[in-house]
Amino acid sequence: MAAETQTELTTVYQVKGMTCGHCEGAVSGEISALSGVTSVTAVAKTGEVTVVSAAPLDREAVRAAVDEAGYELV
Repeated sequence: MAAETQTELTTVYQVKGMTCGHCEGAVSGEISALSGVTSVTAVAKTGEVTVVSAAPLDREAVRAAVDEAGYELV
């Protein structure tokens, strides 16, 4: 029996409008709720949101999550 290897995919998104830690938390919280997401790191200073997931995420699902948090996916 072959052992399955879990590979994780890291994607970096640009998000416009984040200015503080609260912004980072709001964006991280919404994206974390997406199926398959294992970790989210948002950095307001750079506007970068690094997402680690078990499989590629649908960009429109990520956009909807960012919109829900009140920010804009670039």
